[in-house]
Amino acid sequence: MAELILEHSTQVKSSDGRIFIARTYGEERPDGTWVGWIEFTPVDGEGPTLVTDRETTQPNKLTLDYWASGLEPIYFEGAFERARPVSTK
Repeated sequence: MAELILEHSTQVKSSDGRIFIARTYGEERPDGTWVGWIEFTPVDGEGPTLVTDRETTQPNKLTLDYWASGLEPIYFEGAFERARPVSTK
């Protein structure tokens, strides 16, 4: 099950001026490694949450925490471009 790893202070602005907050999520795989991705949620609550595919694979949760804490604002700009609306199942 996915876990919130870090809610970042960096906000991202879309081309239409909407503001999104970035959060890193992670999940442990059967082999014990952790995958991480980024979700962008509109600050105003309007519209879909956007999510990236896997951004990283780390050997454990501690290193995933470390990876997430080191992300710079420019990284979020690129990740936002890669992100797609969360699909409903």
